[in-house]
Amino acid sequence: MKQSPQVNQYCLWLKSKGIAYELEYKFHPTRKWRADIAIPSLNVLIEYEGISSRKSRHTTITGFTNDCEKYNQAQLIGWKVLRYTVVNKSQFFTDIETLTNATI
Repeated sequence: MKQSPQVNQYCLWLKSKGIAYELEYKFHPTRKWRADIAIPSLNVLIEYEGISSRKSRHTTITGFTNDCEKYNQAQLIGWKVLRYTVVNKSQFFTDIETLTNATI
């Protein structure tokens, strides 16, 4: 699957920091849900919502509800879910540094 430019930027940064990650990571044992990026060593899933227009699957009530179910289930089985949009996308770098510093 083709990744967004923002997800690609996140991956380049993770690689430069030596942080192992996986793209389109299937995190649930029975559902087909995937996260944009997973950092298994930190139990972190990264979702870049990419809401840059009024019409997006994430902005319909059904799409939003499905995302809530996915994120809730991820957390119930032990994952931390970090979500970013075009507005807060730069917070990713600080958040990951905070998590990696906390585990050292």
